[in-house]
Amino acid sequence: MTRHAFLAAALALLFLPAAAHGATLEQMAGQMIVVGFQGDDVDDAAVAGLRDDLAAGRLGGVMLLKLNVKSLDAVAEMNAAFRAASPDLPPFLTLDQEGGAVERLTRDVGFKEIPNAATIAAENSPEEAEAIYAEMAASIAEYGFTVNFGPVADISINPDNQIIAKYGRAFSADPDVVARYDAAFIAAHHQAGLLTALKHFPGHGSSTADSHEGFVDITQTWQPAELDPYRALIAEGLVDMVMVGHLYHADYSDAGARTPASLSPQWIDGVLRGELGYDGVVISDDLEMGAIRDHFTLEETVTQAVRAGMDVLLFSNTAKYRASLGQEILDILLAQAEADPAFAARIEESYNRIVALKGRIR
Repeated sequence: MTRHAFLAAALALLFLPAAAHGATLEQMAGQMIVVGFQGDDVDDAAVAGLRDDLAAGRLGGVMLLKLNVKSLDAVAEMNAAFRAASPDLPPFLTLDQEGGAVERLTRDVGFKEIPNAATIAAENSPEEAEAIYAEMAASIAEYGFTVNFGPVADISINPDNQIIAKYGRAFSADPDVVARYDAAFIAAHHQAGLLTALKHFPGHGSSTADSHEGFVDITQTWQPAELDPYRALIAEGLVDMVMVGHLYHADYSDAGARTPASLSPQWIDGVLRGELGYDGVVISDDLEMGAIRDHFTLEETVTQAVRAGMDVLLFSNTAKYRASLGQEILDILLAQAEADPAFAARIEESYNRIVALKGRIR
């Protein structure tokens, strides 16, 4: 962490709201949970339920998908209600708005779309790219969001990649170029008061499968250079969150198990925190993707992720929708914490990182 980043984190902790210092274990655990929902209007029952959970500290944030976007005005009203529910500790109000194929706000509802990362990098300098992303980020902030899940830090190693290269989601096959455009994306969002999330650690660009659909084994394809954008941006103190993908590598898995990176202490505590020196918030990719739900129960997913070093558990709540999902996750966290002091300590660690990061939301 740079001296500037360290000072910023220290100041954020110093000026935390009083309520944050006296949080209960339930409120600490609640901050680790971000869920999706079914509803597209501020008056929907699901939205009211989320507002109650945010206000009580049982939930740390909300994920909006295209199904939640009937109009930009409706999105703004929902986000304003979510923020009003927890004014002292603003919620993570999240979306995926990369540009290109991965967008939740589209021209269909009047949002100005931009090209994918590969096109942006091919046609613009990093400075020009920052201006493009600044306009997008300002619009995202205008509608009340606090987090955009980007930029993509993957390297376009495999031209036949089904989830990255196919959609032009990576800026380049050169890790240095990726890092420069990632930095432009992040700077643009910071100007708008938004947080970002580097994805998909430890690298999805060399993979030959899609973790949305099932297990992705990168043992034979992953290259150490895929860590280079993370290493560079962490060293510059630019990283708000790192999103960990559901990517399996035999050398970084629990003995006798096929542990994906999102549940792997070898990747999170070992490589990301140990080797790369990252001490900020770690967020999972959607824990309802096929790579997880086909192999792990909800309890296994939650407990293994937290023990591995995960701070924020992201659930799109689309596989088998239920309004109670957030509470189910919270109940698992609290039961484990009651049974295991080390697990309770992990929750408190995550809470402190999350609250420090939320202090930077505008």
